[in-house]
Amino acid sequence: MKNNNNIKPSHFYVVGLNYKKADAETRGKFSLSDEAKSNLLDNARLEGIPSLMAISTCNRTELYGFAEHPFQLISLLCKHSNGTVEDFQRVAYVHKNNEAVAHLFKVGTGMDSQILGDFEIISQVKTGFIAAREKGLTNNYFERLVNSVIQASKRIKNETEISTGATSVSFASVHYILNNVADIKEKNILLFGTGKIGRNTCENLVKHTKNNQITLINRTKDKAQKIAGKFNLIVKDYADLQAEIQNTDVLIVATGAQNPTIDKELLNLKKPLLILDLSIPKNVNENVLDVADVTLVHLDQLSQMTDDTLAKRKEYVPQALAIIEEIKAEFITWTQARKFAPTIHALKAKLEEIKQNELNYQKKKIENFDQDQAEIITSRIIQKITTHFANHLKDEATEVDESIEWIEKVFQIETLTNE
Repeated sequence: MKNNNNIKPSHFYVVGLNYKKADAETRGKFSLSDEAKSNLLDNARLEGIPSLMAISTCNRTELYGFAEHPFQLISLLCKHSNGTVEDFQRVAYVHKNNEAVAHLFKVGTGMDSQILGDFEIISQVKTGFIAAREKGLTNNYFERLVNSVIQASKRIKNETEISTGATSVSFASVHYILNNVADIKEKNILLFGTGKIGRNTCENLVKHTKNNQITLINRTKDKAQKIAGKFNLIVKDYADLQAEIQNTDVLIVATGAQNPTIDKELLNLKKPLLILDLSIPKNVNENVLDVADVTLVHLDQLSQMTDDTLAKRKEYVPQALAIIEEIKAEFITWTQARKFAPTIHALKAKLEEIKQNELNYQKKKIENFDQDQAEIITSRIIQKITTHFANHLKDEATEVDESIEWIEKVFQIETLTNE
């Protein structure tokens, strides 16, 4: 498509990796902290990337944006994480245009989550988009797409029962504890880290274990106190971590640190200890298994739901996919209309110019020329012609870009596109 700025055409891409091919260690390499995401977006803007959104969770790291080539996004991801291009090529994926759109719909609605129907991911999409918008890295296309995904997520949650049972890793961890720890009401539970996963885990612990011996520790104590006040729990200083671990039966680690915060040096145990590491990158060093009576479970293990909950959820997948297809089709129709609208407007203007020149010519040649009648007839003809072209461009079988190029060439018109 032509434009007046000689800008090379860009495409909408998603580049990323997730739990399906990348293990926890590899996902940890590509994990992006809030600071890293902010720096990445700033870097993207300096490099002329017009729109970009970053998502980084325990199960996936993905960049969605417009670029001339996907390697522009891959390079940004590797630059601002500890991952390499070689690692990326081994486990990652790249989707383009409509495939990238379809992928975001699956991700945002929980259809691509490690735990099917996980609705926590949509908040990550919203947060990612808000961060991109604050950096000036969004456009109308992007905003419409994210709003469509949010709409699909809401409808699936309200119109299906796919969220029945465990809806997140945080619940899955509590589910594991209930099934594997006897007399959980009498056990000491220590939650280290009060980020989003920590908060959700805390809420599920209180709700499902009925345990009033839950202790919270966070590097920033006031954050832990806010959560503890809501549930009437105990808060200890970060300096008390080692002492509290000695007294606990279950340690849940959900910090946002980029390196392990728990290792065997902290474990001077008096009794068996179950450790659940809900962090990406891993925040518990594997060397804790050198200590007798330690059981370590990582979130990848927690996410393998084999009970009736998963089977029940799968029954609603067709209904959820139908909702996605409906809303996605509306979005694609909108994008196609938006894509060819400038060409149709330019075509109409060109035909109007031809019409006016011809009417002026005929008015000089024909005596008693009825200008009003001619205006009515020619305007109707122009409307019918442009409608035919518009219907052609709306047809699913039409190669829109090719047709637009042909129309512009034949009628010698030029349109300016703005993503």
